[in-house]
Amino acid sequence: MQPEYSRHRRKRVLITGAAGNLGSLSARYLKDKPLELNLLIHRKEVDPMLRFKENIRIFRADLAEAETLYPALEGVDVVVHFAGVLFKAHPEKFLPVTNIDYFNHLLDVAIKQNVKRIILISFPHTEGETTPQHPATGRLDQTPVSVHAQTRLEEEKILFRKGAETGIETVSLRVGMVYGKGILMIDTAQWFARHYLLGIWKKPTFIHLISKEDFAATVAAAVERPGIQGIYHVGDEGIQTLQEFLDVITTFKGNHNPWRLPVWMILSAARIFEWFSAVFGTASPLTCDFIRIGMVSYYGDTSRMRKDLLPELRYKTFRDGLETM
Repeated sequence: MQPEYSRHRRKRVLITGAAGNLGSLSARYLKDKPLELNLLIHRKEVDPMLRFKENIRIFRADLAEAETLYPALEGVDVVVHFAGVLFKAHPEKFLPVTNIDYFNHLLDVAIKQNVKRIILISFPHTEGETTPQHPATGRLDQTPVSVHAQTRLEEEKILFRKGAETGIETVSLRVGMVYGKGILMIDTAQWFARHYLLGIWKKPTFIHLISKEDFAATVAAAVERPGIQGIYHVGDEGIQTLQEFLDVITTFKGNHNPWRLPVWMILSAARIFEWFSAVFGTASPLTCDFIRIGMVSYYGDTSRMRKDLLPELRYKTFRDGLETM
């Protein structure tokens, strides 16, 4: 049975992690559409341009405490889930809680509040090693190597199981690397490159990219269009390695190309970052699990995305979108 949306009011959308990098990007893209937006934040404040729009309401809640989520989910039709913890030491200790347990809290309250569709922002690493010749196709039976991917895969399984039990439309957008000005991981890499500190392993690693404009348009389509259901791989038409991508954008920016380093040296740097983060309570821009997930090639079959969500890309490859960085 397909959920029914009211014809007499505008669709209400909840964005979790609305103060984060991609959550904020999506909220800014959706703010001028005929939608009502509920923006869920925890500690960090939302982008100032989102504070005084008539169609936006801001809720402060804690995914660790399910009861705090009820006001934000009241009257909501669609949830887009971005919230998570990334730049922190020892992710293997907290990701099973912040990804799996917190997501269960959100799902349970959303079901009780009669939400019609839940969209999880995921990534193709959940299928393990994939390449342009053998792309990810929407499987849930693989065993990825990193904790980030393992816990996100478990989120997907929980989402689709509860969707089947309740009739809620359930969607996973498996997104490749989003690039563009203001994207935190890209900007951080360029900071390192400016200071001659950016390094990468030697083994070629395929990555699937998408511009931030095309990413936001895909999220909007997943929110607005009827009948969206299941797993969608989100990426552009380009085929490139991580090494090639970093070389091109650092040259374009006038920064130093990344050093080719042995893996042990990069892991050692990650351990130092994690130690500093754990001792001083700061963010850790690099962790050992980031290295594990980063060394896995990933590339998704985007045929469903192009058919149902975004038939025409603004930037077909990252070289077409260099000016956005």
